[in-house]
Amino acid sequence: MLAPARADGGRAGAMLDRHARDALPGGVQNVLAGTETLIRMIRIAHVSDLHVLSRTAAEWRRIVFNKRLTGYANLILHRGRVHRREYLLAVLSDAAKQADHLVVTGDVTNLSLEHEYEEAAALLDEVARRTEVTVVPGNHDIYLPSTHRDRRFPHHFDRFVQSDLPTLARDLPAGRFPCVKLRGGVAIIALSSGVPRPPFIAAGYLGHEQLEALNAVLDHPEVQRRTPIVLVHHPPVDTRSRLVQLRDGLVDAAALRGILGRLAHGLVLFGHLHVRVRCRLRTPAGMLDVIGASGAARDHPDPSVRAGFNSYEIQDDGTLVTVEAHVIDPQTGNLQTMAIADVPGCV
Repeated sequence: MLAPARADGGRAGAMLDRHARDALPGGVQNVLAGTETLIRMIRIAHVSDLHVLSRTAAEWRRIVFNKRLTGYANLILHRGRVHRREYLLAVLSDAAKQADHLVVTGDVTNLSLEHEYEEAAALLDEVARRTEVTVVPGNHDIYLPSTHRDRRFPHHFDRFVQSDLPTLARDLPAGRFPCVKLRGGVAIIALSSGVPRPPFIAAGYLGHEQLEALNAVLDHPEVQRRTPIVLVHHPPVDTRSRLVQLRDGLVDAAALRGILGRLAHGLVLFGHLHVRVRCRLRTPAGMLDVIGASGAARDHPDPSVRAGFNSYEIQDDGTLVTVEAHVIDPQTGNLQTMAIADVPGCV
């Protein structure tokens, strides 16, 4: 069977398990020894919507007179019951064991409170001791104009978005995006769609400046010779009404899809919806896999919603070898491997 071996900052060489290889005839072993270095593969773990929270540390003066009041009410009524810390810890631990690179598609905090930023950053630091981490912000991470203006997200998470092509990034309140990480045969391209919104509005926005920079990123020869993996919090494919998209979707999703239309293959990974789903985005040049991850701490009877992480194995030639989910079993606390449902549209 295939098992990636981590080396060189997240680059993985795909090779036969040592015991399986040793059981093969000597001649076959010699052939494999000469070819396995040519077959390289990276394993990406994808989590989203951690919603790290700590109700006991909430500072009332920071929540009573702004949008956080509605978020805190939601926390008391709903999120405290449906987001379980023990699930989150199990998911992050298992993902770190299995992956060459962990990507987090936003909403790492619940109310953008300082102690939530600190706790979420500490959790990701622990993962980063075992595998590389990239994180993008969601709407819960840029909850208020003040958190945006004071650049609280990059203050806590900037170390996870250090770009290999820094001159192409734009200096946004959420950090420097797009962030590009060149790893083996893939180019991980992180985008920020988190912007402050009024109460009851959770929509995201990339903006002309960031989209223009994304175009330049896709023009770069180091990106063009790799398989792009685009990270964004809000869904890039949305079949809901325009009114719902303006309230809860990615406002400029059509502009993003227009830029991605130049790609013949690749992945676009997102969160926000709290459900695992996979669809295909046809482009003039080919087709992209668009895949959503559920909440990494979510307690839910539906396994497509329950806490877990997605796993993708990609060869250097762009072949998507494996797409699967690892989902918490509520009876044992262990993670089980499951398929991710294909749908005509991701929402």
